[in-house]
Amino acid sequence: MLVGVPLMVTPSSIYLLNHSVGKPVDTAFKAINTQFEHWQHQVEPWPLWLESVDHFRSQLARFMGGEASQWCPQTNLSSALTKLLFSIPRPSGCKNRLLLSEDDFPSMVFVAKQAESLGYQLTFIPKGLDLSLFANWEAWIKEDIALVFISHVQSNTGRQLPVNALCQRFKENGTYTIVDVAQSAGILPIDVMGWQADAVIGSCVKWLGGGPGAGYLWLNPQTTSDWLPKDVGWFSHDNPFEFDPHHFQYRDDALRFWGGTPSVWPYTVAAAAIAHWQQVGVERIRAHNLELLALLRNAMPEQWWVSPVDAARCSGTAIIHAGAVMDALVEALAQANVAFDRREYGLRLSPHWTNSKQQIADLAQWIEQGVAKLGEQSKF
Repeated sequence: MLVGVPLMVTPSSIYLLNHSVGKPVDTAFKAINTQFEHWQHQVEPWPLWLESVDHFRSQLARFMGGEASQWCPQTNLSSALTKLLFSIPRPSGCKNRLLLSEDDFPSMVFVAKQAESLGYQLTFIPKGLDLSLFANWEAWIKEDIALVFISHVQSNTGRQLPVNALCQRFKENGTYTIVDVAQSAGILPIDVMGWQADAVIGSCVKWLGGGPGAGYLWLNPQTTSDWLPKDVGWFSHDNPFEFDPHHFQYRDDALRFWGGTPSVWPYTVAAAAIAHWQQVGVERIRAHNLELLALLRNAMPEQWWVSPVDAARCSGTAIIHAGAVMDALVEALAQANVAFDRREYGLRLSPHWTNSKQQIADLAQWIEQGVAKLGEQSKF
């Protein structure tokens, strides 16, 4: 309960950490068991292993667009971004700046700093600027921007950035675009071919519930031939089973970014998860998410709600800051077994398809009753 306030409704075990780690789907267990059984009883497991990775790539294409050949498995986003940065043609002349935001996930910023060794100069859009509004980008779209990193959803602000418009505008500017969909894949509709970014990177550990280790990158076929990764291995080779140490030729698709001997289990789990959400439909998932967000928003003072309200600008995550009673709200949610976390801008709560309307309605009623009894203490 909210500290010092007796309430009649007490929600319990409500998982709202989908922005961090999504829950696994039932079919993932069956998929991984099949892999282990095959490995144990068959002489040669590689054919099924590679088939599993191909299945992962196909599911990504079905879910977010493009063709399977344009998708490449990656260990995580940091590795994917590193490979991309060191593959892009070096900046030349005065067009040498890499643009990103101080509200981007820190791991991405750590990687971006390594690009300084390639001749890039980093330019940061200041923290706190509302980049869900396209107008706030205009001052930063300059001729010297060679590359821009765009977070489709900012993890700490709950803001959805106008990726389609940004990709078009930066393309007109002659700027490479890399889009991070880690916080949006599985909760927002994504069409990589519609965006026409140069590259898209993401992870399955969050809304997709695909577990850790199943990262990915999408490479625009128009830029594939020009982007030559330095971090390669035998699976980056056009013929991995040629076994000629004196001959290497990049694959002609996104798998040139694959590298050495691949892992298999993460992609097996993730492929099962993506297939599950494909059957549900991301439009239905998003509509359900917006309905649950509205229930939460209507249960608390307007000033508590930090993330955008407009569906075109909000992500799947509610960012809430309760002002003077913030610590009381944190303690109360924890006591009620609500799974959430806290970052710089406030609490993060992310309702998913797996959360029922009744479950969130109970939580909303519980919060609403607490706010009413706290009275003026709940306001700034």
